[in-house]
Amino acid sequence: MKKIVKIVLFIPLIALAIALFGWVTMSLWNWLIPQLFNGPVITFWQALGLLVLSKILFSGFGKSGGHHKAHWKRNWQRKLSHMSPEERERFKQKFEERWCRKSSSTPAGPGQNSPLS
Repeated sequence: MKKIVKIVLFIPLIALAIALFGWVTMSLWNWLIPQLFNGPVITFWQALGLLVLSKILFSGFGKSGGHHKAHWKRNWQRKLSHMSPEERERFKQKFEERWCRKSSSTPAGPGQNSPLS
């Protein structure tokens, strides 16, 4: 019986929180965007749509982002643990070649033309 009472009280609180977030989003948008960027004024329902869209884009459909991060970390640790040291080193080199490119703003070494010299 207590569980039903908690659920009945919890549902209006959730509805109120959603309405409050929608109202705050609408108010901030209508206060800032039209003046700063000459953008449109939005309605309450459009503000709720923006909240749902931002939830989908920035945190996905899962319950928590931390769970997904831990899942990926475990998968990579398992894959790397099954590699030989040579395979692991080759993987690290390929990863660095692809994702850790040296930027052109790094200082030139000896014998190289430096734009500052």
